[in-house]
Amino acid sequence: MDGFFSTYVWPAAIMIGQTLLLLVALLIFIAYILLADRKIWAAVQLRRGPNVVGPFGLFQSFADLLKFVVKEPVIPASANKVLFLLAPLVTVTLALAAWAVVPLNENWVIANINVGILYVLAISSLEVYGIIMGGWASNSKYPFLSALRSAAQMVSYEVSIGFVIVTVLLCVGSLNLTDIVNSQRDGLGTMIGLPGSFLDWYWLPLFPMFIVFFISALAETNRPPFDLVEAESELVAGFMVEYGSTPYMMFMLGEYAAICLMCALTTILFLGGWLPPVDVWFLNWVPGIIWFVLKATLVFFMIAMVKAFVPRYRYDQLMRLGWKVFLPLSLVMVFLVAVTLKLGGWA
Repeated sequence: MDGFFSTYVWPAAIMIGQTLLLLVALLIFIAYILLADRKIWAAVQLRRGPNVVGPFGLFQSFADLLKFVVKEPVIPASANKVLFLLAPLVTVTLALAAWAVVPLNENWVIANINVGILYVLAISSLEVYGIIMGGWASNSKYPFLSALRSAAQMVSYEVSIGFVIVTVLLCVGSLNLTDIVNSQRDGLGTMIGLPGSFLDWYWLPLFPMFIVFFISALAETNRPPFDLVEAESELVAGFMVEYGSTPYMMFMLGEYAAICLMCALTTILFLGGWLPPVDVWFLNWVPGIIWFVLKATLVFFMIAMVKAFVPRYRYDQLMRLGWKVFLPLSLVMVFLVAVTLKLGGWA
């Protein structure tokens, strides 16, 4: 009995506790990321943004949560009620499940599996089903059209994201996310005799792929200027137009969880994860989780600024960018990286 407890019960209890801690911390982080998104957009437009609920508006996201929870959900009479309510649950569950393999610091990960990046790709590919289910179950033309747009858009840019990740994996030689971060302790900077620094991270040698990944992440998460899935001008808020109350909130929570995941992946793949900008003693004293959060927040700030000053693309421009620009560029970069590693003896 003691062996059963120590082998199965205790590890399961630890994993459940870690999962709950991660989910609570992530949900609080998403609440303030959402507030930051609104504040940044307001600052660009020279207005205040949310500033009433709590000091400096810090409780605005929690007030919105209370509003959505107490509102009565309305289901269209002709909708498929089971799928209509299941769609937002699928979206938010998949968006949060992907965080199980994301390392926030050295050994700070729930499941440190050797195929972590493949797990993230698989989960992010499945997220489109929540949107398709919601659009089809609404039994309305605009949500259904939006769901079709979303399927085409997300599939198109997942191809580019996949090839971008291949270039990083060629440099690392591992699918483990922790190994990807640790491989950035030395790189171009150390090759020329400098101490470990941000010059060793993959954003520098793979700079074109860094840009492609960032733009593809915008399209993958339906962020402006690629928010054609929710385009108000022609789709009246898209696949969520029939949703309100808690189901609508779950869709938005899943969307922002996916955005935060892309910020975390950008940090891990190109910005050194939890590594300090320069390998010096006083920066090494700062916990790695602090560096990770700061880098991910910086990436989100870039995403928020893009929303503020880049106009929305037309749908044909979106597809042309994905298939005629990013896909050929990604393929060429995979070839160049492989040839460079082979000829340089780093393979």
